[in-house]
Amino acid sequence: MAVKDAIIGWKQLPHGCFVLEPGNSEKFKTGDWKSQRPVLDKEKCIKCAMCWIFCPEMAYTKNAEGFYIVNLDYCKGCGICSNECPKDAISMVPEEA
Repeated sequence: MAVKDAIIGWKQLPHGCFVLEPGNSEKFKTGDWKSQRPVLDKEKCIKCAMCWIFCPEMAYTKNAEGFYIVNLDYCKGCGICSNECPKDAISMVPEEA
């Protein structure tokens, strides 16, 4: 049951964060707090794009050779790419300080 004599009601609370400009995440490099980073072994990679498909941060881009390369400025180090790689071509290594 709601408290009727609360200091402030939920309708009077100020709004939090708003995204006023779509696509603004490129301006904020958010990958600096990760504890691990993905490393690609190009000998094992079959260029299947599974890392690109499953990356929740869209940190992967395709290079001129057809490999999907991670941009560490946006990678959070979650390891999903490594887990989903069918050839185990991506390994997670500790991030250097």
